[in-house]
Amino acid sequence: MAQSVPSQTLTIGVQESGTVQWEIQTIKALGLDAKHGLDLQVRPLADSRAGQIALQAGAVDVILSDFTWVSVQRHQGNMVTMVPHSLAVGGVMLAPESDIASVADLKGKTIGVAGGPVDKSWIILQAYYNKLTGSVLTDDATLNYGAPPLVNELLSSDRIQAGLNFWHWNARAKAAGLHELISVADMLRALGVSEQPPLLGWTFTDATASSKTKALTAFLDASFEAKSILLTDDATWDDLRELMGAADDAALFTQLRDDYRAGIVTRYDADHIDAAAQAFALMAKFGGSALVGDNPALAAGTFWRGYSK
Repeated sequence: MAQSVPSQTLTIGVQESGTVQWEIQTIKALGLDAKHGLDLQVRPLADSRAGQIALQAGAVDVILSDFTWVSVQRHQGNMVTMVPHSLAVGGVMLAPESDIASVADLKGKTIGVAGGPVDKSWIILQAYYNKLTGSVLTDDATLNYGAPPLVNELLSSDRIQAGLNFWHWNARAKAAGLHELISVADMLRALGVSEQPPLLGWTFTDATASSKTKALTAFLDASFEAKSILLTDDATWDDLRELMGAADDAALFTQLRDDYRAGIVTRYDADHIDAAAQAFALMAKFGGSALVGDNPALAAGTFWRGYSK
């Protein structure tokens, strides 16, 4: 396939250990950036906070962040915006022999929670528990906040009865024989959110959207093309095995691949973001200002209207 000479440069910041690397490597390996006339520069980041700082300092043009952070920033006058990247969410995991049949059964149990007390999935679980029982989960259960691998370790060793973790750590737990009680996506649907909102998105400033529109559009085109390939082409995944940490584990590789595919965004229209607004209102109600800031409504412009797919 003939490739055009890159004419636009864009710098993205991505976490070195993040699953976003799978898409970036696919873009680079298949030359999708050059195909779309883009010189894509990739800057490694330690974590999401480092990405937010780098974006605000102008050290990178694009990072991966969530729509709650983007909305809070806009309400504070920091004009950032985003285009959806992933629908992937975690869920509540149990040991194979668990007698927990419903989220209502978490009363009196010890729950491991990855991400801390204002993690979005944790807030959604609390909202769902309240809907089922009318009670407050933080009053009814013992909580153990910890890093994702620790939550999996505690669950596997029966030191907690349930674990709420991020999707890729849940995939590892599934491959090890644990099972999912309910996903965050199913909880959101039960809470009246019309469809799964795109929690994570490619995030950039309004200024970048104006000054580097062509480069940004080229990157998003390459990103969506990579997503389409990862969704349908098994062969492309073979080159990602080592990066996924599953080079010698076929079951883990398949679980990670299939769960990643379940979260791939296939379309985007900023006029159809009702689900994100609904989810934001839910998080505002149960997470309060510690999660969504002082304004309980999703900020106008959170999703960029300069692109559609």
